[in-house]
Amino acid sequence: MSKAFVREDQDDEDDDRPDPAQAQPAPRNYITPAGHAAIRAELLRLIDIDRPEVVRVVSWAASNGDRSENGDYIYGKRRLREIDRRIRFLTRRLDAAVVVDPSRQEHREQVFFGATVTYLRNGDTEETVTIVGIDEVDPAAGRVSWISPVAKALIKAREGDVLSLRTPQGVDELEVIAVRYPEPEPPRGR
Repeated sequence: MSKAFVREDQDDEDDDRPDPAQAQPAPRNYITPAGHAAIRAELLRLIDIDRPEVVRVVSWAASNGDRSENGDYIYGKRRLREIDRRIRFLTRRLDAAVVVDPSRQEHREQVFFGATVTYLRNGDTEETVTIVGIDEVDPAAGRVSWISPVAKALIKAREGDVLSLRTPQGVDELEVIAVRYPEPEPPRGR
């Protein structure tokens, strides 16, 4: 074999390199029970409905003969790759998920994951946000990630606390008006 393909002067120091298969585990993916259910529902829909339908279309298109100019086949295969990529992504997110039920929060007077917080920004604008996992973010609905700057500023605050939030426009003052959590569900009977 050519030296271009074999490193004959290889030292034992290469054995100290970390194995990529044993790379660090995925960071924790904190998520609410509703967010977990939504991701799981999307995953199951992709596996049980979308993927089999695309496979059926691709199989039909492949049976028609020439695949090089068969739009159903070409775009079906592309869509199948997109679905498979999304399935892998959602599976990894669920594997790393740590479901945190905000209704079970013991310290309900403080802001933690899952809290809905109403605050006054700079003394004149009232805003309400719910602190959720990164897969559940919806700014239009007031759902912010627990790693967002506003959530980081609010964590551990209590009603009446005044906090500073550094923004690109300068420093905003946040006064916490209310902290709410969902009510715990009553225990289910048998």
